[in-house]
Amino acid sequence: MPTPGTSPRPSRAPNTSQFSTTTIFDQLGQSSAGAGQAPSPFDACHVGVVLRAVLFVHGVVALCVGFVVADLSAWLLTFAQAAAVALPATLMWLVLTCLLRRPLSGASDPIQWTAAVGLGGLCGFYGWWQVGLVDLPVHAHVSPMAPVLAGAALAAALFYALRLRARSQLPAVTAARLAELQSRIRPHFLFNTLNTAIALVRVDPSRAEAVLEDLAELFRVALIESGSSVTLAEEIELAQRYLAIEQIRFGTRLQVSWDLDPKAGAARVPPLLLQPLVENAVRHGIEPAAQGGWVRVRTGTRRGQALISVSNSMATGVPPGSTAGHGIALRNVKERLRLMHDMTAQFSAGPERDVWRVHVVVPLE
Repeated sequence: MPTPGTSPRPSRAPNTSQFSTTTIFDQLGQSSAGAGQAPSPFDACHVGVVLRAVLFVHGVVALCVGFVVADLSAWLLTFAQAAAVALPATLMWLVLTCLLRRPLSGASDPIQWTAAVGLGGLCGFYGWWQVGLVDLPVHAHVSPMAPVLAGAALAAALFYALRLRARSQLPAVTAARLAELQSRIRPHFLFNTLNTAIALVRVDPSRAEAVLEDLAELFRVALIESGSSVTLAEEIELAQRYLAIEQIRFGTRLQVSWDLDPKAGAARVPPLLLQPLVENAVRHGIEPAAQGGWVRVRTGTRRGQALISVSNSMATGVPPGSTAGHGIALRNVKERLRLMHDMTAQFSAGPERDVWRVHVVVPLE
């Protein structure tokens, strides 16, 4: 683990002289092919999906029970009995769709609908059957066809919602958000970096080469990498390259510290998650301050989650609000985290005394 107060140097990218245009177009084709794969409509393996499905089914059950009973006590009793059938049936359907998402994702639409509705009927029968094991009154007074038909109908509604959710992850607006975030490696940063390299060519050629290698890797990722997710370790390496370049530009005005947990590096995150956060830290915390400041990146793990923290000193001695941005990068990072991890991801950003801190939590898969 790197010691706080130091800036680890990432491994060098391949020699740029070997990076031909053929390689660029090959990688563009591979990225486009990977980005075009549709998410599975059977992907029910998320806490948010499970919670919404259970609430939806029980809401429908509660509404239907209200049409057949006259008073509150009878409604509560009947709803409790119906929920004893609905809850295990719903959870069983979610588990089966999650387990079968890969083989069914490539099937035709009629087969997918048949499988989803058929599993719903089967799970409805399972819910009715298991309450018979404890001899609940609902088992004796309800025909087995009722839970089968109800399970099939509710499964159709849930599957339709899952299809809409899967399609919502690939519209043009989502791709535009990612492109907008990738373009946050601003043109003037390119010009500043090239000027830094030019100034170093005569006095320190090796450092100039290092700057250009880091710059090439940054733009390779920004222009080519468009997959749905990367590891946190890859994002950290990219952020290290970015801050290594900025440290050459700002010199002693920029102090960078890293406190990294290798176990957190396996977490999957959207591409270009960290780079915009550290760029914001430099742009709004270091650049406006005559005395400079510091940027700290920390990662850790806790109960199956990866914790990411990016903090920076806030510029002092400048007019209030003069360093405030439009929040585009923060909003896009938050939105892409929501699309990828749903309710299992957490994102917060804001000032804490004289420090600006961004805190991200993602699941460790």
